[in-house]
Amino acid sequence: MKADVKYVMQLNKKPRQRKKDGVFVVEGPKMFTELPSFLRMKTFVSESFLKEETHKQLLAGIPFETVKDSVFEQMSDTKTPQGILAVARQLSYEMGDLLGRENSRKPLLLVLDKIQDPGNLGTMIRAGEAAGVTGILMNRETVDIYNPKVIRSTMGALYRVPFAYTDNLVETLKELKENGMRVFAAHLAGMHVYDKVDYTGASAFLIGNEANGLSDEIAAMADCYIKIPMCGKVESLNAAVAASVLLFEAARQRRWA
Repeated sequence: MKADVKYVMQLNKKPRQRKKDGVFVVEGPKMFTELPSFLRMKTFVSESFLKEETHKQLLAGIPFETVKDSVFEQMSDTKTPQGILAVARQLSYEMGDLLGRENSRKPLLLVLDKIQDPGNLGTMIRAGEAAGVTGILMNRETVDIYNPKVIRSTMGALYRVPFAYTDNLVETLKELKENGMRVFAAHLAGMHVYDKVDYTGASAFLIGNEANGLSDEIAAMADCYIKIPMCGKVESLNAAVAASVLLFEAARQRRWA
């Protein structure tokens, strides 16, 4: 097996390898097309992918390597490979990027505590872009944002929403609060209904682990506990759904502020 093929397989499976080399794998025509050209390092396509004329047009002016379909299946992270993938450079952001300083928007952050499900993280990034979030902040216990399942779930939003991991989420939140950020926690102990609270200023929503919610030390950083009223016997919402509800309420308020 060629070294390049083995390397792509390693990148798909090993977060440490991705972090060490500062790269990740992008798969499928949509994610490949939206990938900024300055991030693209090496492109691979299957033999059957090149049989479509539109696929040839997609590759116009882009160097690529063709591999047999059977080889591409080994390189792919999906059950039904789409025939094209690229090794890309990882993105890098400063805290100022997450706070939207370049476009003068009031910061709207999504702060994630130990989110483990790749699909949830990808969905939150996608919903975050749609709701106008300025950035996503995560602790190290949160799933790797370059996990192939996360990347697919973002549907391209990964390339456009600034994000960062922090080694000490409590300290980072303290700094944000000292600079005027109000922090809201979606919490079962919430006394305030989410759509009765003002998010038009610099705001951050804390979203906790799927099984255990927010850790006590992270929850303690909130200025306000909020709740999402629910009917029936449902006790809580999926983390990505809860995040989306809160972000779109903030977006609604900001449209008229």
